[in-house]
Amino acid sequence: MLAITTVQSAADVQGILDLQQANLRKNVPLDVQLAQGFVTVEHDPGVLTRMNRAAPSIIAKDGDKVVGYALTMLPEFGTDIPELLPLFALINSITYQDKPLGEYPYYVMGQVCVANGYRGQRVFDRMYQHHQEVYGNRFQLLITDISANNARSLKAHARVGFQSIHEFHDSTIGETWVVVVWDWHK
Repeated sequence: MLAITTVQSAADVQGILDLQQANLRKNVPLDVQLAQGFVTVEHDPGVLTRMNRAAPSIIAKDGDKVVGYALTMLPEFGTDIPELLPLFALINSITYQDKPLGEYPYYVMGQVCVANGYRGQRVFDRMYQHHQEVYGNRFQLLITDISANNARSLKAHARVGFQSIHEFHDSTIGETWVVVVWDWHK
């Protein structure tokens, strides 16, 4: 039975790391990347553990196995993951409804992934709904950026309520990113 819950143990964190490894862009063939998507950031186990102590991430579990995750990343972790530095730098310069994003109560989706075999079953949607249930009273915006090359992820985020507000090119990796927000107070 598939359950949507929060990270509650070191085994849950390890399950996230295992699923992440299986879906990292460098480990996924190009045809699968185009059809199914991919993740780009490889999290340090210590940082991921601290992130989950501060604000537990949402996971999908089939029995004891983590088959999906949507990482909760509070702003104070913005300097702990080098790949996300451009996004955190932009948060204070991008405006949304006439004020900088950083002036809203917000957090960042550190990464989202659903295991092969569980895709197309609304696991993604259910994890995001659980984010809103757990954190909706504390935050107004959930912010993330998505590779412009990850069409599946862009569509899925739009489906659950995110809207595109900015694009930027990260010249260090030669990638264009789309910044999206989900406003829970709309």
